[in-house]
Amino acid sequence: MTSHTFDYDLLAEFSQQLLMAAGAEPQVAQSIAKQLLEAELLGFYTHGLQRLVSNLTWLTKGRSKPNGEHKVITERLAVQTWDAQFSSGLYLVPKAVDTAITMAKKCGTGTVVIKQAQHVAALASYLEPALNQNMLIQIMAATPSQKAIAPYGAKQAVFSPNPFAIGASGHKHSLLIDMTLATTAASKLRKAWREGQAAPEDTLLDKEGHVTTDASSFFNKETAGAIMPLGGELYGYKGTSFCLYSELWTLALSNWGRAQQGKFGEANAVWVQVIDPTAFGDLQSFKTEVDYLVELTENAEPRPNMQVRAPGLTPLKRKQQKLTEGIQVADFVWQDILAWAKANDFTPPAWALN
Repeated sequence: MTSHTFDYDLLAEFSQQLLMAAGAEPQVAQSIAKQLLEAELLGFYTHGLQRLVSNLTWLTKGRSKPNGEHKVITERLAVQTWDAQFSSGLYLVPKAVDTAITMAKKCGTGTVVIKQAQHVAALASYLEPALNQNMLIQIMAATPSQKAIAPYGAKQAVFSPNPFAIGASGHKHSLLIDMTLATTAASKLRKAWREGQAAPEDTLLDKEGHVTTDASSFFNKETAGAIMPLGGELYGYKGTSFCLYSELWTLALSNWGRAQQGKFGEANAVWVQVIDPTAFGDLQSFKTEVDYLVELTENAEPRPNMQVRAPGLTPLKRKQQKLTEGIQVADFVWQDILAWAKANDFTPPAWALN
């Protein structure tokens, strides 16, 4: 796959300029660019610059608010509900994390539920600020208009991919775990389709309910099937349970879900919770346990021809490497960005055209 390597600061400035050209106010453009690039740095490429053009399009078409305004609908000591009013989730979720951290410092825990948040991208990109303040954090998101995941035993899509992320820090190790409650993410299928590759094995159903590796079929309205829930053909009932869990905590709690039968595009409901470990016990003991769990996992005796891997350890290592060596951007992603710039009379800098 052809790719281009660019300096982080150049990409950040260019992305922010494009977003401002699309109508975003400076603080909103800066946050969207930062979060998309954070996904690139952490290795969540399908939720990074690959989604820049979508965000630009939503801004130019008025589907994403340029100023980031939102309303606080309900508020208690450790709980708030926000109506994003279709402001960018890439702008509001970091604010929700900060708000939840503040509540957790006072109450031991803080939760913010957001409805009508336009695109949130990679949930992992929001975790590090909580870890830097020795907090435990978890985030979930669901998309009420999206039907991509079939319940166990069904061929009809019902759920959105429903990403789930947690973050925790020990003395030596930091965990940033970001996963979907399906066998694969729709964005990964889109990437495979664009690059002419097969879908991962045992993840996708065709229209008739048969397992397929034809990634293109998922995006064809006539042949579209569904992604299998986490656990696949044998244990997909567990993934179906997790999808219900996610959508109760996001769509149901925010009072903005599938029962409304609305057409909301890719707008989301998001659940953010931060926990202060010192409200429950000793911080040093908590951090020691985080490290111990990681090392127990990594040092477990491997199966034949297998390598044991503790999830969530590599994103921060990738980030430091890419900040030093540059960010690789797939050619099809970069060409899409340049095409948007040309169509909207925005002249890219010379380095972007090389």
